[in-house]
Amino acid sequence: MKKILVADDEMSIRLLYSEELKDEGYEVLTAADGREALDIVEKNPLDLVILDIKMPEMSGIEVLRQIKEKNPNLPVLLSSAYSEYKQDFGTWASEEYLVKSSDLEDLKAAVKRHLQD
Repeated sequence: MKKILVADDEMSIRLLYSEELKDEGYEVLTAADGREALDIVEKNPLDLVILDIKMPEMSGIEVLRQIKEKNPNLPVLLSSAYSEYKQDFGTWASEEYLVKSSDLEDLKAAVKRHLQD
């Protein structure tokens, strides 16, 4: 079973993404901030990370940079309510940049694309 980390400071988003991805057959871990996300990445073999950009403690862009330094092949999807971060050079290391929406089809399709064996 593929293991995914969802890191978002909003509990409702963590719960929504977690439930939807579990329904798709994935094992899901969650983190409420960047430091917790890095701790989980360090201690667990993961297949994919979904990261919010605006989080307390450490931004998703900083978390992305640290993940890619240690695990360059681990796919990371950035998920943000703000499309303007797409222009930020720091986001370019991610596999995809998704704007949050109540329709999770784009997110689920992106996850499926990056987890194909």
